[in-house]
Amino acid sequence: MLRKILLAPYYLTLKLRHALYDKGIWKVRTCKVPTICVGNITAGGTGKTPHTEMILRTLLSSHEWGKRDIAVLSRGHKRSSWGFQQVTRDGRAAIFGDEPLQMKKRFPVVTVAVDRNRVEGCDLLCHPEKLKTSRRARKCIDKDFKPADLIVLDDAFQYRSLKAYFNIILVDYSRPTYKDNLLPFGRLRDLPERLHHADIIVITKCPHYLEDEQKIRWAEAFGLKGYSTETCRGTDRKGAEKTLLFSSINHCPLKPVFEKADPRYSYSKKIILFSGIAKDTPLRMHLSDTYKIVRHFKFPDHHKYNRWDIAKICRASREHPTAVIATTEKDSQRLLDLKNVPDTLQERLFQVPIEVCFLSDHEKEVFETTLLTALRNFRA
Repeated sequence: MLRKILLAPYYLTLKLRHALYDKGIWKVRTCKVPTICVGNITAGGTGKTPHTEMILRTLLSSHEWGKRDIAVLSRGHKRSSWGFQQVTRDGRAAIFGDEPLQMKKRFPVVTVAVDRNRVEGCDLLCHPEKLKTSRRARKCIDKDFKPADLIVLDDAFQYRSLKAYFNIILVDYSRPTYKDNLLPFGRLRDLPERLHHADIIVITKCPHYLEDEQKIRWAEAFGLKGYSTETCRGTDRKGAEKTLLFSSINHCPLKPVFEKADPRYSYSKKIILFSGIAKDTPLRMHLSDTYKIVRHFKFPDHHKYNRWDIAKICRASREHPTAVIATTEKDSQRLLDLKNVPDTLQERLFQVPIEVCFLSDHEKEVFETTLLTALRNFRA
């Protein structure tokens, strides 16, 4: 009861904010091209970046969008630059943010941009000729890209000034929203009922297999009636049909961070792990199946590494001279910004790329069909 009383001002503020947008008192804009929002209502850790990459793979492999100009727009969390920037493959995480840089390296044919103002960012992606006169783009490093035919919005569900055409909302399997609380007593940064504004809800970081009964219980907990594992759809309290899917993480083989890396270290039986992500438990569990984790360093999400951090890791490497050193793909983008990383560390440092997949080929087909059908029905 005390917790509800203390959270009441935050709850009422969120209710008022959404009401002002829903009733049109605060202006809501749309984009001239279809926009796909990948978001959540939880503060971090639901897997937005790998799911955004999965969406890009779906679009690029489709007949309708494979040869079109696709863009990704992100805020670029903790970047040092201002305004609109097009991300370049040889750029720095400090300028663009680690996640946008990672996506650009994985998908070089996709235009990746960062802008805190999503409305103007979308407008510039659709009209690159405006870069010459836009105040927000005056410091843009690379202004050469084609107008976007579709924009994927990374983490824009709370950005109510821009209404996305299609919303994909992620929920962490280990932290269901109906069992969580608003910040600071929980991890929710938005109202749980906002989940019903999603077109597709994806339960992420699931075990690789779930019984149909478990999936049905999830649907019931979210207020979806008549959920069928055949259609992967149920009906919410307002009578709208919602798609509920389940995904898990696949950890890929170790990949060198630096060119000097010696691949023989990957065959070690010991590993030193460090990361600066919201939740590294799945990574630790995966690595512990193959390696003995002799040291583990946990840094804050989007941590900017410095020489003292490197010195700490180097000390651990001297204590365990045969151990391989591993981090996440996202962390590696920030590490590449550092100067004077010792050769002894570069030789032993590897990243663990991840990809997401649905729990069955049927769910994958439902996702692709639902998304691509919605895009075919888009009207500007």
